[in-house]
Amino acid sequence: MPLETPRRASVIGDVISQMETMVVSGEWPVGTRIPPEPELVAALGVGRNSVREAVRALAHSGMLEVRQGDGTWVRAASGLGAALDRYVRRADARHVLEVRRGLEREAARLAARHRTDEDLRRLTAALARQHDLAAADDRDGFVRGDLEFHRLVTAAAHNPVLADLLDHLGDALAATIALTVAEQRAVGSPRFHVHTDLVEAIRAGEPEAAGRASDALLDELLTLVGDPA
Repeated sequence: MPLETPRRASVIGDVISQMETMVVSGEWPVGTRIPPEPELVAALGVGRNSVREAVRALAHSGMLEVRQGDGTWVRAASGLGAALDRYVRRADARHVLEVRRGLEREAARLAARHRTDEDLRRLTAALARQHDLAAADDRDGFVRGDLEFHRLVTAAAHNPVLADLLDHLGDALAATIALTVAEQRAVGSPRFHVHTDLVEAIRAGEPEAAGRASDALLDELLTLVGDPA
């Protein structure tokens, strides 16, 4: 969607709102550089100071990052995501996993109710990739694949609010997976039967079984992580 000249009384507030929309809608994806200041001024029809104030406000919220000599980059898809990312990065791994356990249990239950044939195809393919990555001893690939598997379970729930919350755990969630993968290797290979049980419960349309399988998976990880220091 194109940027428009603000029409409301609060020019800066309107500029902030439009720029937020560009980020949230994905027109300015996370990890990309936004248009330079002169382009924003021209597109919005406002002064440089208004654009600078808006950028400053969004950088303070964590959505944007101003890099000296390299422009302004999108750091998070929403202010909520940025705030959660900062908070979770400082949290204990066990505390992150406890929150993840509750959210993913409900995602699994909803997935069993609302999954489509395409959701099942993607989950089955993701599970097969996990087997291949483990066999190849590709730790980094396994972590990325495990994160993608859980995102696909959440996507199958077809609840955008729940998906947004889990997605905003971001890098911290990947960190907990990396930690538990390392711990699992100390005691044996990853236990794929738990992932398989979860997919089969979703396939069968059994919410309670899906919830139990999700809990079993996260309980294993919680056991490996241990109590917070």
